[in-house]
Amino acid sequence: MTAPLSRISRVGLQKIGLNHTGTAYWNSLPPKLVAESLQRREAELSDRGALVARTGKRTGRSPKDKFFVREPGSADKIAWGKVNLEISAEKFAALKTKMFAHLAQRDLFVQDLCAGASPAHRLNLRVITELAWHSLFARTLFIRPPADALAAHDPEFTVVAAPSFLANPAADGTPSEAFIIANLAEKLILIGGTAYAGEIKKSIFTIMNYLLPLKGVAAMHCSANIGRAGDVALFFGLSGTGKTTLSADPYRRLIGDDEHGWGDDGVFNFEGGCYAKCIKLTEENEPDIYRAIRFGAVLENVILDPITAAPDYNDASLTENTRVAYPLDYIAGAVEPSVGGHPKNVIFLTCDAFGVLPPISRLTSEQAMYHFLSGYTAKVAGTEAGMGSEPQATFSTCFGEPFLPLSPATYAELLGAKISQHKSRIWLVNTGWSGGPYGVGSRIKLRYTRAMINAALDGKLDQSQYTVDANFGIEVPQTCPEVPSEVLNPRGTWADSAAYDRKARDLAGLFRANFTRFPEASERIRAAGPNA
Repeated sequence: MTAPLSRISRVGLQKIGLNHTGTAYWNSLPPKLVAESLQRREAELSDRGALVARTGKRTGRSPKDKFFVREPGSADKIAWGKVNLEISAEKFAALKTKMFAHLAQRDLFVQDLCAGASPAHRLNLRVITELAWHSLFARTLFIRPPADALAAHDPEFTVVAAPSFLANPAADGTPSEAFIIANLAEKLILIGGTAYAGEIKKSIFTIMNYLLPLKGVAAMHCSANIGRAGDVALFFGLSGTGKTTLSADPYRRLIGDDEHGWGDDGVFNFEGGCYAKCIKLTEENEPDIYRAIRFGAVLENVILDPITAAPDYNDASLTENTRVAYPLDYIAGAVEPSVGGHPKNVIFLTCDAFGVLPPISRLTSEQAMYHFLSGYTAKVAGTEAGMGSEPQATFSTCFGEPFLPLSPATYAELLGAKISQHKSRIWLVNTGWSGGPYGVGSRIKLRYTRAMINAALDGKLDQSQYTVDANFGIEVPQTCPEVPSEVLNPRGTWADSAAYDRKARDLAGLFRANFTRFPEASERIRAAGPNA
């Protein structure tokens, strides 16, 4: 039985206007949350004790259902448009009233948590959910304050997630029954109509991306790790490019896998956990992630064997976007607290399904800004409904456009200043295809990518001779330890060199067309793009 709510607990909910008369489970620990999830038939257990949940028809983020409330304090700062959609304060208030009435007598799960491992930039959070497994997810992904700090915990932002509450588009001004709405004036985020837990995580990432740059701190969609000599590396990249996989390196210590800030004292993680893709996961290729999937971890949309309860990581019948959330300390040797110094190396990851970018190249500072603003990767044919037989180029500014409330220039200028100040080296790494595009060539072997990154971080690539790529103007090493030299030259891996040249020119043209979105970029940065 749950003990009666304390007066403080009730007041904590009433502060946001939620007059709750049901049962609230306050700061429950993983064993309690797992038990509640199983009892309520929200989820099941895998053979190794991980909780396994399904998110229903929405198995990924819903960017067209994400809004900011237009209010005086932030209206002149937010970059309104296709990414940052607006909703009126009146529509928000009406939707909140209906949502809170829907939740008033329901069981709720409340977690008091933090975002930001740096005490100087920490954001106190409260996450209120109607699903026990969502509460475990939030507790896993955010930073967990010590028990003796909870009594004084004063949340600066609150997230309320209620998948069972559906918006009425005609009345509520939303495109669908799902919504993710941030009200910066009320410091409140409402999530309804979707059980995809990643919306909880990314809503706070978006808030951090609003708050920190206004204080001169770079907010970044990247993973980070640290070597034995104390050298920090950042890994930028969109989903599927390898941020989590490549930062979880047994020879380096993990700072974090997805969201970081870069301030005057160095790099700090926003989170207390990791959120990894697990489609085609194997212990051989990703041992740290594989071993982290145990009791306390949460799997999303992974199919279990009906007899053994073993996860089938190759089964994409529900979605390609199968996921696992696990605490950061499930990775052996993870840095605690998850902070580091100023990065010596910054790596931009791209999954080039056209097969024309070099597997690793060195960038000048101008090229770094060009590729950061571009944020290129390619979606593989067939992984999303409506895609044809050819790969599709995707450009997501700063490798995280859906989560950037401010102008892209704000993030680029902050990162550029940090890189210049601390003389960080910049690398572009292609984790995609070689020898031809998707369907013709093959994916670059993970062991080769790891070897190239290790050589870059250890300084071994400094000993290589470099040539300038004729199409993209980037410097390509001619040798790398543990990597066949022919792998380093993408044109040489194609059977038809003329076909490579055509495809490279096509991709270069896509880069140039996309970069017309940034007329404010300097001539030096524009000139650092492809020249094919």
